[in-house]
Amino acid sequence: MIKIYGFVFTAMLALLACNPKIGDGLRKNDLKKDVELVTTKGSMVIRLSDSTPLHRNNFLKLVSQKFYDSILFHRVIKAFMVQAGDPSSKMASDTQRLGGGGPSYTIPAEITPTLFHKKGMVAAARTGDDVNPKRASSGSQFYIVQGKVFTEAGLDSVETFRLQGRKLPPAHRQVYKELGGAPHLDQNYTIFGEVIRGLPVIDSIANVTTTGRQAGDRPVEPVRILKMRLIKRR
Repeated sequence: MIKIYGFVFTAMLALLACNPKIGDGLRKNDLKKDVELVTTKGSMVIRLSDSTPLHRNNFLKLVSQKFYDSILFHRVIKAFMVQAGDPSSKMASDTQRLGGGGPSYTIPAEITPTLFHKKGMVAAARTGDDVNPKRASSGSQFYIVQGKVFTEAGLDSVETFRLQGRKLPPAHRQVYKELGGAPHLDQNYTIFGEVIRGLPVIDSIANVTTTGRQAGDRPVEPVRILKMRLIKRR
């Protein structure tokens, strides 16, 4: 029995040595895991981007700490996006204005041209350029793009009036015409992940009745994140 216990202990040490801690309670193998997001409207699976390591690691850390469990989608705009991540929403009253909560830190922007706002992309919320010229991200708040499908003329208009003449890459334009998204946000916010399973859940959330813009676009009937957890990729 002593030899068996010794073997198991040695095997555990070897396993941990192959999967070392990298800080914030994470281990190296966590970087290759997906995130299951279970909501009252269904479940999604998010794959995080290695192109945005600061945002990836922060999100993994918060998920592993169960930070997002019981948090509301506090801002929902149909044909645009659904937003969550305000910890004050867990116990909020029905009339409480939400969207200002989060950890005491921000995350430096990791805006990359290869990631764009097609439907299903996960990006970090932030304060506006007037008070945040470096476009640093909220430490916890994020949004998932629903967006809409565009025509060529519609994309031309976005380039002229919303992107101030900046051209969208042809490959991105094609996706916006087929899958849809929110191209006017491109290169303004850090995208750090993508919904790889469960896209219809985004539509289910986005279609709920909300309080309207003047009251913060909060769903009338709460849409809650029941839990998030790290899962093995498949």
